[in-house]
Amino acid sequence: MIAHSVDDPFYYLHNFEQVLQWIALRYADLLDDSERAFIAQFPEQPRAARALLVRMVMRKGELFRPSKLVYEEIGPPLSALQPLLARGWVTDASHLSLEQLFQVLRKEEIASGFAPQLTRPRAAKAELFAQLQALELPPRPLQDWLPGFAEPIITLQLQALCDRFRLLFFGNLYQDWSEFVLADLGLLRYEQVAFSDESRALRQRSDVDLALALHQCNELLEQGAPLSQVLEQVESLDSDNPWLRRRRSRLLYQLGQHSERLGDWDLALRIYPRSQHPQARIRRIRVLERSEQWDQAHALATEVAAQPASPIEVQALTRILPRLQRKLGGPPQRRRVKTQTDLIELQLPLEQAALGVEQAAQLHLAEQGGQVHYVENTLFNSLFGLLCWEAIFAPLPGAFFHPFQSAPQDLHDPEFQARRSALFADCLEQLEDGRYRQTIRRHFVSKQGLQSPFVYWQVLDETLLEQALACLPALHLKHCFERLLEDIQNNRAGMPDLIQFWPEQQRYRMIEVKGPGDRLQDNQLRWIDFCSEHGLPVEVCHVRWIAPTP
Repeated sequence: MIAHSVDDPFYYLHNFEQVLQWIALRYADLLDDSERAFIAQFPEQPRAARALLVRMVMRKGELFRPSKLVYEEIGPPLSALQPLLARGWVTDASHLSLEQLFQVLRKEEIASGFAPQLTRPRAAKAELFAQLQALELPPRPLQDWLPGFAEPIITLQLQALCDRFRLLFFGNLYQDWSEFVLADLGLLRYEQVAFSDESRALRQRSDVDLALALHQCNELLEQGAPLSQVLEQVESLDSDNPWLRRRRSRLLYQLGQHSERLGDWDLALRIYPRSQHPQARIRRIRVLERSEQWDQAHALATEVAAQPASPIEVQALTRILPRLQRKLGGPPQRRRVKTQTDLIELQLPLEQAALGVEQAAQLHLAEQGGQVHYVENTLFNSLFGLLCWEAIFAPLPGAFFHPFQSAPQDLHDPEFQARRSALFADCLEQLEDGRYRQTIRRHFVSKQGLQSPFVYWQVLDETLLEQALACLPALHLKHCFERLLEDIQNNRAGMPDLIQFWPEQQRYRMIEVKGPGDRLQDNQLRWIDFCSEHGLPVEVCHVRWIAPTP
């Protein structure tokens, strides 16, 4: 798909037309008659009308005043609206609710038009609404609300259709038309991946309907709708599409979390077994424990411990099972032996607290020699992303389906690595014979600035890259990259804050920094355990602030 220069005043129209062409080419079998008709009829309209329609589609809401639709390249909005009114794509005859009226009218217009019904016409706009809302006025056309009002209110009739098009193109509804603008401006650039006929996240019309329904459920949840209402809708939705099943599981998991916050243990226990979210089983055990159902909690924890699905479950159960066994009157359980890690104790001037503990520790450690960088999760992820670029962006069926993807859509699927096992094996094999340095350097240059789920371009400069390649042993990189591939979603975070290089000696150490009162998080503990197990040098630095002596 070709990006258009923002120097062309109609760039947004060209982008919208390309979306329609893309959908007509790739999703023709998923369209109904009205959608096909719109795609066919849109190019036949005058350019000013097409441009104004796209401007409305790209803006928030569905109600517009022509006086707010003034664009230099389009010209008079009332003239441009006429073909759209004739097609029924917009209307000036909608029945407007009081709330809709308040969205588009100014305070003085409301105070003047509703003067007889207002007890305090000079009140704030919100209070004016409260006064009129108490009258329970039904929706009606604008002229019935305010006879003789000089300007029509235009209602966009195509929002649902355009949302469906946006879903077909992006595969989601959190990306919007601004993606084109950012690409046109060069602010976001994407890897160009070949699309196959199988590269479609939505394969049948029912998939589109289900995706829209899940989105609506998510919006209801965010708007504070009763959980039972949202759950009833989610439970009625199901599909054999793995992409949609994952979305449904995530939504169910969120409903379970909301139930926990409300203390509704019964509802949470009803929800979690229906979710395939990786942490749903642990949450279910915790709810049983919090609701004092010790026997059931212990039985489920024992079952999960027999076949844990991830290191996260293993780590959680090392705490939960001893606690449950104590509740049930069992013998004391030996606590897990903590990994022994070298400690750095720093006492730093209180005035450096404004820098944050990480930067203050970085400055202090740099004074002792070596090159110290604040990298946290960025460095090892970036090196992995550069080495394995071709594997990550391989054009597998269903992985990429539009030109604005920064990652394959199956990135967090359990099968992500397995589907590309040969490709990842080829990448990691380069760590055996030294070719990895050339590959990483080549991609650092050739892919510079392209969106990636792993590469942090704003952090990784040439100096940091070369120090890393000089000091990080290939075997250590291989261990880290293999761990990333085991569970990308959870293992890409929790890495130590700082890394210190001694390029002359070709050695390094990683340092996790903790300020007063801070403790190691679970994902950090898992990384430290991993580093200790595989011989990667890691230390924990405790910072205390020292006030100046009077």
